[in-house]
Amino acid sequence: MHKLNRAKLLLGAPLLALLLTGAQAAQAGVLDKVKAHGSVRCGVAGDKPGFSLIDDKGRWTGMDVDLCRAVAAAVLGDADKVEYLTTTAKNRFTALASGEIDILSRAASWTAERIANLGVDFTTVWFYDGQGFMTHAADGIEKLTDLDGATFCLSPGTTSEQNLEDYFGRRGLTYKTVVIEKSPELYAAFQRGRCNAISNDSSGLAARLALMNNPKDYALLPEVISKEPLGAFVAQGDTVWRNIVTWTAYALMTGEELGVTSDNVDELRGNKSASTDIARLLGTEGTIGKSFGLDSDWAYRAIKQVGNYAQIYDRNLGQQTALNIPRGLNRSWKDHGLMYAPPIR
Repeated sequence: MHKLNRAKLLLGAPLLALLLTGAQAAQAGVLDKVKAHGSVRCGVAGDKPGFSLIDDKGRWTGMDVDLCRAVAAAVLGDADKVEYLTTTAKNRFTALASGEIDILSRAASWTAERIANLGVDFTTVWFYDGQGFMTHAADGIEKLTDLDGATFCLSPGTTSEQNLEDYFGRRGLTYKTVVIEKSPELYAAFQRGRCNAISNDSSGLAARLALMNNPKDYALLPEVISKEPLGAFVAQGDTVWRNIVTWTAYALMTGEELGVTSDNVDELRGNKSASTDIARLLGTEGTIGKSFGLDSDWAYRAIKQVGNYAQIYDRNLGQQTALNIPRGLNRSWKDHGLMYAPPIR
């Protein structure tokens, strides 16, 4: 009896390995398509300062943009091999599930409903946020409950609508909405006075406020009414591609944790006395890249060409930018934040 069971186990191990290999090959569809296409098709908002926006030199910039650039560097060897497709809050998940884009990197929230019903998978949190509110300073609004009976400007197809309904409903408060799909038009409507307040991710509100012509005319309320873990999504069912996007993000976080930057990555890569963790990250030890269907230099290229997480944050949202958004929860866990990457080993 024991011998028979042991024989089954011994026979089962190579069979399991064969099945897993076959499953991975079947699921490697997006990776193969990206290589054949020669670029990563990245779905972005296109109008969110600090996250995805074309600068005055015609270059795509932002946190969400840089994640796609890092994936392109890891997979194709060149961070510039990205094709950006602007999406709206209403069509973004459809574009991803249908295969029109390879990554949705659009400051979208990770929720159970989206994973269960939209045919998409979340990768990892790229930015911790929460829903906030902006009002007209002249109205003297000090707290959210002062907005009982007010009109809110909102984007359709976002978690903001449900969060607002939950918050006001529990407190017996009433409100009206003005729903506009395109962000520039939404904020323009708010500035013209069509609504008493506008609600969105706090980072988005802060970014918009910093770039308004008369920022003193508006006020950000202190309340944050939700958890909004933002990050990239991929189409459901492709484990290989999901792993690549997820672990590219983790590599950038690990780079910050280990002090590996775009400036010193070559020096550390050639340093034989560098820590084992750095050697594994940069591909001079281990076979992690091969396990992902990539070469050993995947993470090295991502950090070399795009920078680690801290460099990306500082470049797009940090003190040297007009936005100047404090890192807060988006600090590394070593600095008492929530950015925490699993070990690359």
